[in-house]
Amino acid sequence: MNKDKVVVSNLTKRFKDLLVLDSISFTVKEGEFLCLVGPTGCGKTTFLNSLSKILTIDSGSITIDGEAVDPQKHNLAYILQEYSTFPWLNVEQNISYGLKIKGFDKATIKERTNEAISMVNLEKYRNYYPNELSASMLQRVVIARAFATKPDLLLMDEPYGQLDLNLKYKLEDELLKLWEQTKTTIIFITHNIEEAIYLSDRILVMTNKPTTIKTAIKNDLARPRKVSSQGFVDLRNEVTDLIKWW
Repeated sequence: MNKDKVVVSNLTKRFKDLLVLDSISFTVKEGEFLCLVGPTGCGKTTFLNSLSKILTIDSGSITIDGEAVDPQKHNLAYILQEYSTFPWLNVEQNISYGLKIKGFDKATIKERTNEAISMVNLEKYRNYYPNELSASMLQRVVIARAFATKPDLLLMDEPYGQLDLNLKYKLEDELLKLWEQTKTTIIFITHNIEEAIYLSDRILVMTNKPTTIKTAIKNDLARPRKVSSQGFVDLRNEVTDLIKWW
């Protein structure tokens, strides 16, 4: 059994008098693909920002490999919903950017950048700039940049929310291939129940504010998953029922 990679204990976050995260506790196993679902505005992004130390928590703790989370020590990668490529850098330069920031030597940067470009099938586009790329390619660049650093933990905040369905399904499959190759631990936020079921090993259902974890659901559906299969439909109905707040 894989060890605990991330341990969240009694995590609490307020914005003045507004209690957003209310003593949240859970663990994430090494190499696990965990999806968080919940109503809009319940604090999913606040949680990721707290985990990555963008926000300071009010109480509780978050550890990675048994140590308090520290972006200076732990290799975190964070993929947002908005495209976050740098328009003045080409594909190769965008993908290598995180490696340079983290201080890798030139040989390692070249090796990992080439590996990442190959993983997302952008070899022919390495000298293209973001304004020359499709939406799908832009997200592939961002994903490759994250995986190139071989992160301890990859955080993804609705990264495909702005894409049409065909692009979303294609990128979900590409993400799963990368995850299966690297076994990176992933925490993925989505409001799309089908997306959570398609991707995850486990789903955490969050309540409305003040936010807690309503339940955790283990997702044992065989991969590759078919959205039309009875098991998929049953699990979708189960999660949907849990997110009926009325």
